[in-house]
This record gives sequence, structure tokens and C-alpha cells, in this order.
Amino acid sequence: MKYSIGEGKMINNYFEKEFELRYFEMNEFGFASPTTILTLLEETAAEHCYSINHSLYQLAGQNIGWVLVSGMMQMERYPRYKEKITIRTWMSKYTLIKGFRDNIIYDEQNNIIGRAKGLWVFFDIKRRKPVRIFDDIIKKWSCCKEESIDYDISTKIEAFDNPDYQLEFKVNRYDTDMVRHVNNIRYLQWVVESVPMEIITDYYLYAIDGRFMAEANYGQTIVSLTKDDTGNTSFLHTIKIKGTDKVCATAKTIWKKKETGRHKTGNLGQAYGI
Repeated sequence: MKYSIGEGKMINNYFEKEFELRYFEMNEFGFASPTTILTLLEETAAEHCYSINHSLYQLAGQNIGWVLVSGMMQMERYPRYKEKITIRTWMSKYTLIKGFRDNIIYDEQNNIIGRAKGLWVFFDIKRRKPVRIFDDIIKKWSCCKEESIDYDISTKIEAFDNPDYQLEFKVNRYDTDMVRHVNNIRYLQWVVESVPMEIITDYYLYAIDGRFMAEANYGQTIVSLTKDDTGNTSFLHTIKIKGTDKVCATAKTIWKKKETGRHKTGNLGQAYGI
């Protein structure tokens, strides 16, 4: 079975890929889960790499990979079962060792239903340190200075030790990716799991803003700490390794009340108080 319903394609400095949402990608309410959307964003980025003959597997053969250090996803609404969406991705800025990847998610009527932005570092897997991005990658991807979200994803999100809610998870083999990091999607799952059930039932995840600071390894126990930020619709999160002071990730989530039909949301800047 194919993962998508169409091949990805380059359009000017953008890359686009179309997906049809499948049953096992739905949550219990019949909408795509946040982890599904992150997975599709990751798949689109991977195919963008493949389209310029620098696939993630080819890079891995050279002991090179892309590592996410910070990112944000904002969803106006989540697609339903069998709904078709198109993800547009592009690079908006480069330095010698890192690049900003922007994304916009469209429905079949070309309405924008989601946005995402990530800061990725080009990484030597064997030496565990950043390296210079290949000139050929920058040349073939080019660059578009347009940004999907007008928000600085490099600002620090402070860790904390006084949670209102807490859960523990064991790091299993399937939690890690090809560069032996815990996959960033797994952190989102651990964050959401520690949010109160009444929030999960009556609200949907509107935005998540995350920072990834340190690696967690197979066999370790992760502690997901969550505390109220502003009322009961915004939370702060810290992911730590149990028994240590090592912080792997921090995040902030914003939740919106579910409504019949489309989710209605406000301005992201207003929600973040900026």
C-alpha cells in the first residue's frame, strides 16, 4: 500500500506532496491525530530530500543526518478520515550548519488548515556534532524567504521541576530514529499523554512549540512533566531522564475548545501573548 496518493513535486522553490488520511491515522474522535500530522510533515521533508538525490538513507550512508532542535506546529483544524490534504514545504533560511524548514497544510479546497516550522541541524552521526550543509543541497533546494509562521522558534522554553501532572515512559527500540535519537514525534506523544484527560476529551491541540536539547537512549526511563500555564488551555512541559537532572526537551501547548464542524481558532500571536 502506498503511503501517499501522489508523487511529490517541486514548484519553484517549494515542494508539495498530497496525502489521503487513513483509518489507523485517526484518533477516537475521527480526526487525524497530532502525531499523524507530524508524521506526514516528516514524510514530506524526507521526500524533499529524496527529490534532490540526497535521501535520508543516502545521507546515513555517509554518517550524516538532519536533527530537529526546535519547532512549532499550529493547526486550525485536523483533517477527517479519507480527506485529502497537500503539504507544501520549503527552506526559508540557511546558515553553515542549519536551516529553517517551513510548511503549510492545505485541504482540498485550498484552505490553509495548518502551519509548521522547524530548525534543523546537519549532523555527523558518528562524531555526534554538527557539520557544514552540502553545497549541492543548498543549490538544489534553493531558498524562499517567506515564512509559514511569524514566530521565533529559537527562544528558550524554561524547564521546571514542580509539575501538576507527571507520567513515566520506558524508551524502547521503536522510539529511536536512524541517527539513534528518540524521534521528535515520540516526545509529542509523551507530552500529550501527561495532559489531563478532560482536556484531551473536550479540547484539541491547537499549537505545540518545542525545544530539543539532549538525547535519550534505549532502556532509559523518561519522565514527562506538565503544569498549567495560563488557565486550563495552555500547558508547559519538560521531558527529563528519570534519576538525573538531564532535560531532553521542553515545550508549550495550547488547546482549543472543540466545536461542531470546523475548529474555530484565534490568532497565534494572541494565543501566545505576543
